[in-house]
Amino acid sequence: MRSVLAIDQGTTGTTCLVITEDGRIAGRGYREITQYYPEPGWVEHDADEIFRHTIDAAREALAQSGERPEAIGITNQRETVLLWDRATGVPIGRAIVWQDRRTAARCAALTGQQQTIYDATGLVTDPYFSGSKLEWLLEHRLGAPHGGMEHIAAGTIDSWLVWKLTNGAVHATDPTNASRTMLYDISAKQWSAPLCALFGVPMSILPEVRPSSGSFGVADAEFLGRELPILGVAGDQQAALFGQGCWHAGMSKNTYGTGAFLLLNTGVTRPTGGGGMLTTIACGPRGEAVYALEASIFIAGAAVQWLRDGLGIISRAAESEAMARALPSNEGVYFVPALTGLGAPHWEPNARGTIVGLTRGTTKEHLVRAALEAMCYGTADVLQAMRDASGASLDVLRVDGGATENGWLMQFQADVLGVPVERPDVIETTAMGAGALAGIAAGVWPDADAFLRSRHYHRFAPADGSVAARASLGGWHRAVRAAVGWARDAR
Repeated sequence: MRSVLAIDQGTTGTTCLVITEDGRIAGRGYREITQYYPEPGWVEHDADEIFRHTIDAAREALAQSGERPEAIGITNQRETVLLWDRATGVPIGRAIVWQDRRTAARCAALTGQQQTIYDATGLVTDPYFSGSKLEWLLEHRLGAPHGGMEHIAAGTIDSWLVWKLTNGAVHATDPTNASRTMLYDISAKQWSAPLCALFGVPMSILPEVRPSSGSFGVADAEFLGRELPILGVAGDQQAALFGQGCWHAGMSKNTYGTGAFLLLNTGVTRPTGGGGMLTTIACGPRGEAVYALEASIFIAGAAVQWLRDGLGIISRAAESEAMARALPSNEGVYFVPALTGLGAPHWEPNARGTIVGLTRGTTKEHLVRAALEAMCYGTADVLQAMRDASGASLDVLRVDGGATENGWLMQFQADVLGVPVERPDVIETTAMGAGALAGIAAGVWPDADAFLRSRHYHRFAPADGSVAARASLGGWHRAVRAAVGWARDAR
C-alpha cells in the first residue's frame, strides 16, 4: 500500500500520521510541546524541542504503521517565527508564538501604514502576524543595526522543520505560510521590499517561497531511517481547507472548536475582503496558489462549555444534542455568545453575552438550543459576508472539529445555510491536507480528485426545517443588534 507521512506541528503539540492511498490512518504519533510565558502577553516555544518531538512522533507513527511512506507533508502553526544560525542550525533564542502580543504597541503605532499593509498582504496590522515579531527578534536578540546578516536565517515553523530535516540544505516556505507574515505581497506573490524595509527585515534572511505541492528537499536518513522527499507544505488552516477538498472557488470549511475558523476559497481572483475578513493564499487542486477569505468567530463551542462549567445546566457537552431535539423550535429565545466581544462580521469588542426572548416558559433546553443555534447563525453571517465580498457562490460547507459530532447541530447548519454540510469520517483534516499535497506530488494519488475519493463524508442536506431555520435568522439579527446597541450605548 502506497502511503505518505504527514507532520502536523501545532501550538500545543505535534501529531504525525501515516496515511495510505485508500485514506486509512495506518499509524499515529503525538508529542506535546512546552509553552513558555516569560512575561504577561508573551508566548514562546523552544524550536529545538519542537524538532525533537516531531521526530519522536514521526518515528512512533512509522513504527505503528509498518508502512514505508514515499513522501513527507508538513503543516504547521502559522505566524510563529524564529531566527537561527545558518552555520550551526542553533536557534537564536525561543520562537515567538502566534498568540504573543508583545508587539501590540508597535502595530498600533503603524496607523498611517495600515492601508499599505492591507493592500499588499490582505491582513490587518496586528501582532498576530509574523512581521512585527520578526522585527522584535532582530532588535532584541541580535541588536541593531542589523548589518552582516549572512549567517542568520528566519522563518516560520514549516521552514524550520524543512531546514532541520534537510540538514540545512533547504531554506524554504510556501505561499500559504508566507501570506501570514505581513511581509508577503499576495498580488505579486513575492516578498514585499517596502514592507521588509518598514519592519527592518533583510530579505536575504527570509526563506525561498516554493509551491505548496512540490520539492522542499530530502529528509536525511538519520532522522526517519531512510531518505524521504518533502513534497508538501501548507499552514494549518489552508491545509485543512485542502484536506477537506475545498480547492475550487465557492467551497468552504468551518472548524468548530472553542471558536470557529471559516475559510472560503475564492479562486484565482483576489477578493475585496474588508469587514474584518482577511484575504490569504490557499491551495488550488494542484497545490497552486489561489485566494481565500478567512474569518474567526470568537465563541463557538465555548458557549456550550460555559453552559456546562459556568451555569451547570449540563454535565457533558454531548447532552446538548438531545436537549435541542426536545424542542420543536427556539420559541423566540436567542443567545448572542459575545462572551469576549463580537468578531466578524460585526466587530464590536465591547459587546457581551446577551440572551433575549425569555418568558416564564423558558427552560434550560431553550438556553442549550440557543447556544447551538448561535454557532450556525454566526457561521451563516460570516459566509454571507464572504460571498458578498468575493462574488463566490457557496456550494457546500465542509466541517470539522469536536462540535461536528452533534448531528442536530450539523442538520440545523445545513437548514440555515440552505446548502449541504459535509462531515468527514477522519477529522484530522489539517494533517490530511498536508499528506495530500505531498502525496499528489509523489504520485500516491494521481490528482486531487483521486485523493478526495479516498475520503468519506456524512452529508447533511437542507431538509423540511430549512424554511423555518432560515426565517429564524431575522430574530438572530434582532438579538445581535440588541447586543451591539447595549455595548455602544455605554460610550
